[in-house]
Amino acid sequence: MEFVGPQVGKELQLDAVKAVLVSLVGILAYIALRFDLKGGAAAVVAVFHDVLVCLGAISLMHREFSLPVLAALLTIIGFSVNDTIVAYDRLRENRTRAIPKGKTFASQMNDAVNQTLSRTILTSLTVLLSAVILFFFAGKVLEDFAFVLLVGVITGTYSTTAALVVDWTEYVEGRLAGRKKAVAKA
Repeated sequence: MEFVGPQVGKELQLDAVKAVLVSLVGILAYIALRFDLKGGAAAVVAVFHDVLVCLGAISLMHREFSLPVLAALLTIIGFSVNDTIVAYDRLRENRTRAIPKGKTFASQMNDAVNQTLSRTILTSLTVLLSAVILFFFAGKVLEDFAFVLLVGVITGTYSTTAALVVDWTEYVEGRLAGRKKAVAKA
């Protein structure tokens, strides 16, 4: 059994926060450059939510924050962003084709999410099954890692960026339409 003193423990916590923040900034930049800023910001919000839920679960279950837990959190970040990128790629593919007249952005995003849903479910179930096996059979060393993966996969599967992007887009379009009406009246 290894003992980590309070100074090293504090450094581990700071390094963990830095690692998560740097990964969130990298995700924002990557998605903003590849797709758009709204998607990048929504992905960061969704990933932050996933990490926050995992940290809350660790706290509620009185589990220790360790290097394997940090690795699991970073894995969850990558897992969550991967699903966002797949859905955004599908949205972009769909938008390169002729968009039927009157089809809203929300409907287009819904189509993209539905088209990638079976892939998301299969991937999530595979990771969930692996995490369950690790949790019950891998021993005490990987138990906290597997616990965070379990919570993160469940959270990451239902927290989608699509709803955030659709709401943001509708809000911005609503404001722009309001401005156009105000300018037309003037």
